[in-house]
Amino acid sequence: MSYPPAELKLIDLNAEQQVLRDSAESAVARRAGSTVYRGDGVRQTMVVILAGEHMAEHWSPQEGFIHVMEGKVVLHGDDRNWEIAAGQMLPLPPEKHSVTAIEDSTLTLTVLRQSVINR
Repeated sequence: MSYPPAELKLIDLNAEQQVLRDSAESAVARRAGSTVYRGDGVRQTMVVILAGEHMAEHWSPQEGFIHVMEGKVVLHGDDRNWEIAAGQMLPLPPEKHSVTAIEDSTLTLTVLRQSVINR
């Protein structure tokens, strides 16, 4: 998809959240995610992760943020942690990190794509 897209489409985040919640409840990993928007320079992914589950450690993109829409998670970084609750947003730390859901949670991850950063 290029920006601006040829056709603007409304994204129903509530409907997507319900689809992902249903998927997470039946998934072995007890989480589910999907890309809700991908443009030339940005990607936004929605993730539902059920209480007590983890997203394994991985490297941060060069620039991005996590926004918790519902529930509460802990973002684990290098020797530091951030508790993020519904309605809060945190820039992703420039280090390896993982996520643990304290409660059933829905979050969005928004990252700048490499092509934009290198312009």
